[in-house]
Amino acid sequence: MALRALLRPITAATTRSNKMTSTPVTGLIRKQPSSDMAAFREVFKNAKHVVALTGAGISAESGVPTFRGAGGFWRRYNAQDIATPGAFLANPSLVWEFYSYRRDLVLSKKPNPAHIALAESEKRLADDGRRLVVITQNIDELHKDAGTKNLYELHGTLFKTRCTKCGSINENRDSPICPALAGKGSPDPDAEDARVEEGELPMFFCYRCKKCTGLLRPHVVWFGESLDPDVLMNAQKELDSCDLCLVIGTSSVVYPAAMFAPEVGARGVPVAEFNIESTSGTENFGFHFEGPCGSTLPKALHP
Repeated sequence: MALRALLRPITAATTRSNKMTSTPVTGLIRKQPSSDMAAFREVFKNAKHVVALTGAGISAESGVPTFRGAGGFWRRYNAQDIATPGAFLANPSLVWEFYSYRRDLVLSKKPNPAHIALAESEKRLADDGRRLVVITQNIDELHKDAGTKNLYELHGTLFKTRCTKCGSINENRDSPICPALAGKGSPDPDAEDARVEEGELPMFFCYRCKKCTGLLRPHVVWFGESLDPDVLMNAQKELDSCDLCLVIGTSSVVYPAAMFAPEVGARGVPVAEFNIESTSGTENFGFHFEGPCGSTLPKALHP
């Protein structure tokens, strides 16, 4: 059966309290947020526990495609349709082509000034007995590459694999991830699917599972799957105890992360948004700094 016939787009009806869904966030409208950089810097200077929530926008400035909105297609497929358990079950070759392309692309990218500003601030605050934590929806590891240590990756990472039989997880930054995928994964709409046999996919050629010979899959959270409960619990603990929240490069439409900042703000904690444009949550935040995160964030966090 054709892959398209097996896939269904994710809609607001696909709800889950700890599952990744795409839905606009709404809430009470407050007064217009401030863009006073000096006022924000004063708040940041006095904060003891800062949580930074980051999304696709911060990595887009490093040249990583967001695969959302008008640009959310790989070849002729909606990227959100490929990032599902059903797609992998129906056509693991096609899904691995997509992720092989994304892995190779990200390996060619570098952290931008926004990533670096967060990593440097984390170290500087730690030296002063304070704490900065990054909770990211991104799977590209650019925060790690920039030097961030206090990091929670809500949606997993491109550079780990998980055995579909025993659940064994391994780091893997090989390019290509297996010989059969070398040169495959072109996003060209006219590119032909590789149709790699299952036995040639990441399983026998790369990081063979030490406990079984199961097919490997990307260690990422797909639409329709639950977030890792331990990661979610630890992220929530950070949010519950922070005294400043930064919302960076995210449009706040993917749950449950979309509710993190509003919940923090409801406690009376200052929330500052850094984004290329206003979002559906902007009016609910205390600060909003519009423009490239690589320009606004370093200025905001610089000592």
